[in-house]
Amino acid sequence: MLAYIIRRLMQAVLVMAVMSGLVFVGLYVVGDPVSMMASPEATELERDAIRQSFGLDKPLWQQYSIFMSHALRLDFGKSFLTGQPAMGLILERMPATLELAIVSMGLALLVGIPLGIWAGLKPQAVSSRAIMTGSVLGFSLPGFWVGLMFIMVFAVTLGWLPASGRGRTVMVGPLDLSVLTLDGWQRLVLPALTIAVTKAALIIRVTRAATREALPMDYIKFARAKGLAWSRILRVHLLKNILIPIVTVGGLEFGQVVAFAVVTETIFAWPGMGKLLLDSIITLDRPVVVAYLILIVFFLVMLNLVVDILYSVLDPRVRLEAGKA
Repeated sequence: MLAYIIRRLMQAVLVMAVMSGLVFVGLYVVGDPVSMMASPEATELERDAIRQSFGLDKPLWQQYSIFMSHALRLDFGKSFLTGQPAMGLILERMPATLELAIVSMGLALLVGIPLGIWAGLKPQAVSSRAIMTGSVLGFSLPGFWVGLMFIMVFAVTLGWLPASGRGRTVMVGPLDLSVLTLDGWQRLVLPALTIAVTKAALIIRVTRAATREALPMDYIKFARAKGLAWSRILRVHLLKNILIPIVTVGGLEFGQVVAFAVVTETIFAWPGMGKLLLDSIITLDRPVVVAYLILIVFFLVMLNLVVDILYSVLDPRVRLEAGKA
């Protein structure tokens, strides 16, 4: 297992190096960030001075080599717009995005797993068909439209919940958390529900398919023949064996929410990393974009590693195969 983890870490380093180069070149081709930093009345001498101060007058390969030499020391440079360290800006926004991702995926799992098991156990029941119809609807509706409808109903029409912002926060060590305040929860509900609708629909379908596949297995038949209660069969035999596809999909979707919750964060003015990335791309803030993508790639690789370790806990066969490798 240790050798497997080391291989995955080496893969993470390689992927981050390739990604940083692709993004750096892509942003270089897109446009000149000086046009965003300089005023429209700036002279060409002033623009050249800005380029020289940020090292933008050097060749592309030299800019990239300087960036990577600093990145190896965990120094990703400073934002072109604010002058603050790029990684510092991202880490300031990370707690907000992680809160949104954890709460939304928690809601999706709490709703999706029980409904998926029920739909798998009783596929012909009216309730099961209603659940599957609802899951198709959850897939079909665009996330931005769901968010706008939630705002119209719960914020504008009923006035129950605020429509934007993060609310009051509490510092817990270096983390700035809003889930510890009532105002924070009120502002977190709508964006979390917006993401949870689509994710719960996916979890329902995966859980139903895994349940239908597990029911004809011998271990379920033997447990029923022994006269075990259905609650014990579901809890001990069925749930444990359908968790692997659920863990797979849940891990992938959690990483997707952390990395790409741009639309939801924009609609609800949620001050997360996705909103920062969108603003940085618009303004060609190269250090922030590259630092963000390197951090996200590392996070996704580590998340996949955690999922693989959970596989070995849930299924001993995976642990044996890793040991042989």
